[in-house]
Amino acid sequence: MKFDILDSAEAIANTVNEIGFLPFFANEIKGFSIEEHCPAELWFSDVCDGPWEWKGPVIRSGCLYGKFFRNKAGFVSKEWFADFANYRRDGYDFDSRMDEGIANRKDAELYTAIAGQGKILSKRLKEICNYRKGGNTGFETVITRLQMCAYVDICDFVYMTDKSGKTYGWDVAEYSTPEHRFGYDAVTAAYKRDPSESFERIVRHLQSVFPEASEDAIRKVMSIRPV
Repeated sequence: MKFDILDSAEAIANTVNEIGFLPFFANEIKGFSIEEHCPAELWFSDVCDGPWEWKGPVIRSGCLYGKFFRNKAGFVSKEWFADFANYRRDGYDFDSRMDEGIANRKDAELYTAIAGQGKILSKRLKEICNYRKGGNTGFETVITRLQMCAYVDICDFVYMTDKSGKTYGWDVAEYSTPEHRFGYDAVTAAYKRDPSESFERIVRHLQSVFPEASEDAIRKVMSIRPV
């Protein structure tokens, strides 16, 4: 596939929807990242927005974003997310994991808090789940695992404002569940397939997009790994 230069949120969103998946950073598949196709001068520009600022607009266009690729960030299209979730979840809703006693306690606490709120800023999530000095530890590990397993995504990035309404600092991640954003039926549409079949569909699709990439490389980038 010949990539366009990724020089806007629209260009990134179009590419995600065209190929289904797009990691943020370079990986084992040559050319399969925003990093490799976005001009270097846009990454930390003082005069114009770049890929860091475009994350929110791409998400709001209908793409899913999170730490989906070997614990690193990237996008998945709505079209391909059902198979992605079926494979990564191994066919389990999170409620089923809790019912069968196979959900990690910390995972369950964070997931329940996010699902109960619909969407929640990371700062608030840490507060209500007691990730503070003297409290729980390992927030990044837990929230990354939930994203890698496709139970949680980042639904937006929000800037804090001061008393006069001016924004300041870095943007803050707002977490949600894919079901909250797109509905249960859309997210679980591939549950009729065995999770391994969903993974093979993803692998074969990416082989058609990147014919020069080895199958091992594709499987490595797209497989789930413990955090």
